[in-house]
Amino acid sequence: MPLHLKSTDVSKQLEGAASVLIVSCPICPPISIAMQQNSPCLEFFKHGINTPAFEDHIDSIREPLKQHGVRTGTYRSFLPTPTMCLWTEGQRRRLRKRAQNYEAVIVLGCKTARYTVEEALEGMNCKVVQAMWTVGMTNAKLSFQFPMTITLEDKVRINKAGKVEKMAS
Repeated sequence: MPLHLKSTDVSKQLEGAASVLIVSCPICPPISIAMQQNSPCLEFFKHGINTPAFEDHIDSIREPLKQHGVRTGTYRSFLPTPTMCLWTEGQRRRLRKRAQNYEAVIVLGCKTARYTVEEALEGMNCKVVQAMWTVGMTNAKLSFQFPMTITLEDKVRINKAGKVEKMAS
């Protein structure tokens, strides 16, 4: 059961940074954004393994930064394990190598994703900023549609108090 995450504006925390790397977990954030926007989780033949709504979300973070002259990049790791809370030492080293050319890193994921990034970048002069917060858990039925489109049906969010909140379909 994935975490349900909400985005937050981190522009003030990034003031003065000339370069920003956006690091995202490929599981909970895309599912959360797809649920919030009531859009498909996966349209394989149109977008491969990327979630269109999440890709648009990343673009909405990058564009204002670029307009202010900030160099941006993105980083995701899928293998051998996609979730950032379970990254191997090799995945952490690859992030460290990629982040060495950036002043700040935006984490699109939960607190444990932020912890993974902070641990991987320990000792580097790179600011780590969390841009999503856990607001509950996600529960939904996967629905497969031709050709290879996956949507989420019967969507609910279970908030931190344990209350079930039905989400729009």
